[in-house]
Amino acid sequence: QVQLVESGGGLVQAGGSLRLSCAASLTNGRSFGTYTMGWFRQTPGKEREFVSGIGLSGTRYVDSVKGRFTISRDNAKKTVFLQMNSLKPEDTAIYFCAVRSSVGISTTSNSYDYWGQGTQVTVSS
Repeated sequence: QVQLVESGGGLVQAGGSLRLSCAASLTNGRSFGTYTMGWFRQTPGKEREFVSGIGLSGTRYVDSVKGRFTISRDNAKKTVFLQMNSLKPEDTAIYFCAVRSSVGISTTSNSYDYWGQGTQVTVSS
């Protein structure tokens, strides 16, 4: 079993920065570093959108955040981060952390096995 807890969301003005964190607790004995981790976001009435992922193969980003967001992980602390710079009002959403047991970074939400509760990010213009 895997439990994920996000933090770091909040209200920020356009052009500002936020750093999201996702702390994982693992009870199955598998090393955190072998999991693929993803960040998704969702706004009311829309499907959950892939934002970024990190795995053994590297990192991946949706085009709209390339150059502005950076995903990273601290395997010793079982935590994944999303540094968000140059934020725009269209980045406003609930951001979810997810873990995928399989190898490879997938952009589809149903490929991920466990999810956090989400953290709200609001960017004002």
